[in-house]
Amino acid sequence: MVVNVASECGFTSQYQQLQELSEQFPEDLVIVGFPANNFGGQEPGSNQEIQAFCTARFGVKFPLTAKVSVKGADQTPVYEWLTQKSANGVLDSEVKWNFQKYLLDEQGQLVATYPSNVSPTDEIIVNWLGTNKE
Repeated sequence: MVVNVASECGFTSQYQQLQELSEQFPEDLVIVGFPANNFGGQEPGSNQEIQAFCTARFGVKFPLTAKVSVKGADQTPVYEWLTQKSANGVLDSEVKWNFQKYLLDEQGQLVATYPSNVSPTDEIIVNWLGTNKE
């Protein structure tokens, strides 16, 4: 799962849910958080400040990348691939806010995207994880 994250967002509590999900499916799920400051300046911190905040406040153990841009002219290549059907072969999407989730299967193929208001522990995500075990 790829998620764009921010420390000062109304959805920031999803860090805890993401961590819970990673603990619930330790063999079947890798979550990578991409801190981004694209929406309302809600991720102003340095990479070190972001990591310290996530660890101290939410016990985050899943990987966080260096801060990136998830949209616009300086969009990071990972998000170019995630958002362009011509690249990922599945769908076009737009990152509309912090904590948008992209699910990829074990072969690295894009499966689905879920908006910020869908909890990481929503049954649609949990059920998908539970049915895609090898």
